[in-house]
Amino acid sequence: MEKYNKEDALILIIASNLRKIRYRKGLTQEELGFRSGLSKNYISDFERGRRNITIKVFQRLIESLEIEPGELLVT
Repeated sequence: MEKYNKEDALILIIASNLRKIRYRKGLTQEELGFRSGLSKNYISDFERGRRNITIKVFQRLIESLEIEPGELLVT
């Protein structure tokens, strides 16, 4: 179980940062989904740590939020 938690650590950091940045920018999950071409459910699942994302989706999110990639990786 410990290995599983370590493997998911980066996903959870990115998910948490995504939620914080989205709130700070005043965006709903639906609005971010529209901007990025993703469904509200996809964003919701990722923010809750239930879904992994690809590098392509990561790119779509940072472009949609108009942020630098490192902003999602900060611990």
